[in-house]
Amino acid sequence: MTEYPRVVVDLSKIRENVKFLTKKCEESQIDVVGIAKVFSGSTEIAKVLVEGGVKYLGDSRVENLKQYESLDVPKIMIRLPMKSQIKEVIKYVDISLNSEISTIALLNEEAGKQYRIHRIILMLELGDLREGILPQDVEEYMDQINSMGNIKLEGVGVNLTCYGGIIPSFENLGQLEKISDLIEKKYNLKLNIISGGNSSSLDLLLKNNMPSKVNNLRLGESLIFGRETAYGKDLEGCFYDSVKLEAEIIELKEKQSHPVGEVGFNAFGKKPIFIDRGMRKRAILAIGEQDVDQSNLKVMDEKLIILGASSDHLLLDVTDSKKEYKVGDIVEFKLDYGSLLQLTTSPYVKKVFN
Repeated sequence: MTEYPRVVVDLSKIRENVKFLTKKCEESQIDVVGIAKVFSGSTEIAKVLVEGGVKYLGDSRVENLKQYESLDVPKIMIRLPMKSQIKEVIKYVDISLNSEISTIALLNEEAGKQYRIHRIILMLELGDLREGILPQDVEEYMDQINSMGNIKLEGVGVNLTCYGGIIPSFENLGQLEKISDLIEKKYNLKLNIISGGNSSSLDLLLKNNMPSKVNNLRLGESLIFGRETAYGKDLEGCFYDSVKLEAEIIELKEKQSHPVGEVGFNAFGKKPIFIDRGMRKRAILAIGEQDVDQSNLKVMDEKLIILGASSDHLLLDVTDSKKEYKVGDIVEFKLDYGSLLQLTTSPYVKKVFN
């Protein structure tokens, strides 16, 4: 018997997206890190990314990277390591992104204990104000990193758009290129990775405006949804519908569209606002805010209206739909990156890979 709610994943569509985008990147001598974190350690997805042509697997959680141990590609941890997980990072991660010299020193110490050389990408702050060292601090960091016997500087990188919304440009990625040149010349090094950001850098790449030395992108959302993230544009040649949510109707009744009585705070401490549309046919689905933020969902039946949600219930107005819904029917939703991330993290939502 089929269990709901569930996220249904079309692996063939994701595989085709990966093949298409890795080929586009290869044409500009750019390797792709396939970011698998949105599926919470799913080996099914990780295998598809590798089959599609990514050169590295990336994830923000060492717990997830541990699941990919059997896959024969380098594993990159894209969130800065926690000091409390240094042993696990050295054991399960080939390359980690770093911006704190004290953490790098601990990685060096632990790598020595495990008889390993740990590779790092030094992250630079170029305007988005998430992780990264300031450009003027590069030489100070490099002097210390160079003295560490079990750390190898694999490259430099930048994160853009994720926090500050700063769009990748020839100018800010040009800074990354200049800093990599400085490091190579002053310290007589060859950097293998110049990582120019994530799916938001694809627009720059497709316009042939990427600085020539950038040779690595960390792609997640674009591989799954076929969309660049600087401007939210769909990418021609990709599938946009590789994932969907299916949830079951558990109540279907005509009710007032405005609650009766004094309106106070709801279960999440917010005072809701209602539009009085009179009597309407309303469906309750067995999924709620504990699983996903309802504001990130889009119903495939465009005549349905999402009214709101509590912890375990999603309320829809189904009055205007041409379909005669009944209890037990399944309603389908389009997802975005944020909603998929939440849903795959919820233990109450089934994950189905086709």
